[in-house]
Amino acid sequence: MSPQHLDLAAVEAFVLVAELRSFTRAADVLGVTQAGVSQQLRRLEGQLGQRLLDRTPRHVRLSVQGEAFLPHARDLLASQKTALETIDRPVRALSIAISEHVVGPELPAVLARIKAHDPGLLLKVHVDDAAKVRRAFERGEFDLAIIRQGARRDGDLLFEDPYGWFASPAGNFTNVALPLITVMEVCGVGAVARRLLLRSKVPWVDVLWASGVTTAISAAQSGIGVVPMARRLAAGSLVDVGPSLGLPAFPSAKVVMLSRHGDAQTRSVQRMLRSAFKAFVA
Repeated sequence: MSPQHLDLAAVEAFVLVAELRSFTRAADVLGVTQAGVSQQLRRLEGQLGQRLLDRTPRHVRLSVQGEAFLPHARDLLASQKTALETIDRPVRALSIAISEHVVGPELPAVLARIKAHDPGLLLKVHVDDAAKVRRAFERGEFDLAIIRQGARRDGDLLFEDPYGWFASPAGNFTNVALPLITVMEVCGVGAVARRLLLRSKVPWVDVLWASGVTTAISAAQSGIGVVPMARRLAAGSLVDVGPSLGLPAFPSAKVVMLSRHGDAQTRSVQRMLRSAFKAFVA
């Protein structure tokens, strides 16, 4: 019957003897006696039920079975080394929460740049509505948060996000109350839109409270209404209808980054995030 487990110390001894062609030199490397190496090799051959080495007083050669086993023996030792290094090396992780209104087509490239900058860093990314992101960050659940700046005016500025009123070019919204599409959350975009319309005395009707930005975009593409959103999020099939409908200018938003830690790793990621967003959003 084949053994269930191999003695890795004996496997290491076999590899050294095979590579050095000498029991004496292998014993020197391992810091044991030549007799100890011989004993390990006999034990390994017994486990495998195969002769691995042809020994003569002057030469050590691999048997046919030894030639076949050698690459697998090296793989075993390499796997053991990797496993030990993984245990010894602490996992470095950074958790980032991002508001859904901030997530755009540039996010994969931004995250890829961070990973390229620090391949050993485990990134944990969570996307949710802005209010939930803010609360979770304040509860200490995330290291970084990226949101639209609100009334609190805190955070490190990442970029300015221009907004507009977007709809399908096939839509006809003249001479009717503006059919408004907003996201059903409290990040503030919908509230800002309603305040602007009210102040400008533009009549509107809420045609959809979407569960997320993607749903809102799809609804606008279908032609049922107008969605206020960041220009960089607008799909190619949407156009800014604000000027043609006489809608009030939508103010840009400041996208900021909140941080809980000031350690070197977090600061490095913050610098990379600023640089990446500047490159992909500007």
